[in-house]
Amino acid sequence: FAKEFINYKWLLICDEETRIDVQKLLMMLRKYDHTKEYFLGKALRDRSPTIIHHFAFIEDTSKFAYPDIGAGILLSHPLFTRVGEAWEKDTSTNSGFAIDPKHELAKFIYDDGKGVSLTEVQELCTYDISKDCATSYPIRFPDCGKEVSEDDLFVGVKTCEKFHKDRAQFVKETWGKDAKHIEYYSEKEDPTIPTVNLGVPNTERGHCGKTMAMLQRWHDNPKLSHHSWYLIADDDTIINLKRLRKLLSCYDADEPVHLGEVYGYQVSKNNWGYTYITGGGGMIFSREAIKRMVRENMVYCTSDDAPDDMGLGMRFKRMGIPLVHSPYFHQARPEDYSEDFLKARTALSFHKHWNNDPLAVYKLLMKDDVNSSTTKNKNGKNKHEEL
Repeated sequence: FAKEFINYKWLLICDEETRIDVQKLLMMLRKYDHTKEYFLGKALRDRSPTIIHHFAFIEDTSKFAYPDIGAGILLSHPLFTRVGEAWEKDTSTNSGFAIDPKHELAKFIYDDGKGVSLTEVQELCTYDISKDCATSYPIRFPDCGKEVSEDDLFVGVKTCEKFHKDRAQFVKETWGKDAKHIEYYSEKEDPTIPTVNLGVPNTERGHCGKTMAMLQRWHDNPKLSHHSWYLIADDDTIINLKRLRKLLSCYDADEPVHLGEVYGYQVSKNNWGYTYITGGGGMIFSREAIKRMVRENMVYCTSDDAPDDMGLGMRFKRMGIPLVHSPYFHQARPEDYSEDFLKARTALSFHKHWNNDPLAVYKLLMKDDVNSSTTKNKNGKNKHEEL
């Protein structure tokens, strides 16, 4: 951008669903001097230090603002040219995980206080639409027709003996009840759940051996492999299966689809880096994706405790199959995300039972109006429809 847009006063970056009133946007920009460094956006703030932001700014988390790209972000000419030049020379971004681009961009621009902070602009909006908004983000949960049938979806839950009585039982009593076809996989058979022993020892982390054994079992068993879609979830994943089946109607199981929330490893500047679907939010495989993995001998592990989701990302890159990112899956808990960010989007899953009430999270996900992206006036009409 720094090289290609050298003659422009402002650079606007937005989401594909962002709606823009160009005249209002230009009028708003008159308030800012384009010859100075400005970073404009709708501000999001963390409620507490969070793993999805690498626990950044631990002492002052609530004061650090980063933008919601759904509302659009604007960089003035001096800022995007300086940052663009700095990016090429920077070495700190050569390694590590890419989890939340909007936060990582704001942190790079802020540069530990030596750069520019985000300026909050009321005219850049998401769900909170008013007559003054120059942008908005009236995103709907995808509607591609009737949801796929319960028979099209098979669910595999990873658990272990340690969590049979709490986590696995919680899944059975909540979202697991909505699955017509579901199995629980452990290192020990337990008829009270029941669990399936895959012959893979439990590991404290990674779980590659267990996940690959689940994929192989699904492929080799005709009673399982006739289903169009396979969901692999952790025993502390919480998911709305009806929404998932609605989302899956947008995809073709005869294509090699690997769907979920995408993270990256070593992707900033290295060609050998790769993206992967994070396991905690739920990993979706089409029937064809699993067939290709088996056919190309990609269902293996260097060790049982190797990271399963990252390993799958590497395998799909080798097979030349792009991953499908969906903003409705969440690797972390609701409290790990900005409240305003969640209000603008419908959630499909969350992950972790750490320092929260999983039943409350389940009820949140099952509410028909959860995280609705529209607001209504006193007459019941959507505000964005009036605009």
